[in-house]
Amino acid sequence: MRDNIFSPLPNAAHGESFDDLLTRPGCRIERIVSYGQASPPGFWYEQDWDEWVLLLAGEARLGFEDAAAGRCWQMNLCIGDYVLIAKGQRHRVELTAENMPTIWLAVHFT
Repeated sequence: MRDNIFSPLPNAAHGESFDDLLTRPGCRIERIVSYGQASPPGFWYEQDWDEWVLLLAGEARLGFEDAAAGRCWQMNLCIGDYVLIAKGQRHRVELTAENMPTIWLAVHFT
């Protein structure tokens, strides 16, 4: 069966869309579509698995926290940028493009 990651795109104007593309033991591949969304103030993801994220369309800014070192930093992502978010790394979505869909490919694995 053939599918296309860009079509059809869900309407994410009122909330991010999360679609599992492939699930196997120890691995899940997901398409995320954002449209101006960001993590709520003070909210941090802290996952029990590694996540590799590729930005396919739009733009985004991720925030990271290292509580032990007492520092936070941000990373801007453009089309084609990817990042490995290690298990337990506190992170958040600071912003996504407001004038176009932001499309992420996320690979979650243990």
